[in-house]
Amino acid sequence: MSTFQFKQFSIQQAHAAMKVSTDGVLLGAWVDLNNVKRILDIGTGTGLLALMCKQRQPEAIINAVEIDENALIDAEANFKRCPWSDLHLIPGAVQNVMVAEPFDLVISNPPYFNDSLKSPTLSRNTARHTDTLSFSELVEAFVAHSHSLSRFAVVLPCNEAQIFISVAAEAGLSLRRHCLVKTTPTKMPSRSLLEFAWISGVMMQEELEIKQEGGTYSADFEALCKPFYLKMPD
Repeated sequence: MSTFQFKQFSIQQAHAAMKVSTDGVLLGAWVDLNNVKRILDIGTGTGLLALMCKQRQPEAIINAVEIDENALIDAEANFKRCPWSDLHLIPGAVQNVMVAEPFDLVISNPPYFNDSLKSPTLSRNTARHTDTLSFSELVEAFVAHSHSLSRFAVVLPCNEAQIFISVAAEAGLSLRRHCLVKTTPTKMPSRSLLEFAWISGVMMQEELEIKQEGGTYSADFEALCKPFYLKMPD
């Protein structure tokens, strides 16, 4: 599918290696946007997370960084035809990004494969593997672009999430929210939605099931995602 239609925007994805995924939609719908005015989306791909955050927080200024030239084609097209302004696309590696002001929120659906077999497609490797953006470099990017009240949100497979939590803790970050995502009630969690902050405190532990027994979407998943998916009525 070259175009994915959401309720308030569409995603052209003919060029980007990584297409619209449930992971990205979950993170964009779940992340806390309270008191957020400036957002940095690292590895924006098609621009999905940036656009979801903009729909939820129209007054926010959003900078979206992307290193892959093919993904940049899609992200630029998607930003141009969306109904909002203050979406700024930054080509290149986040390690080279320099901006004047810090961000209230840094968000990312990051690459997470380390040693698994690689695709023959370079752009897909860039999107999926940590060679160009390791967990340490991603945390360092947050450190470089944050202030004392900033938050940092990512989505990862559960095993990789535990590694990421350790890397973030070494940098002084505190895990404040953790949502374990199951595809069905009987399966083990497969994804972790993580939100970190500089300020320590009690972690909020959550659990979300995408589908209930019988194959229909769960009430919690629908409540979270219905502002975005066309097939979920308001």
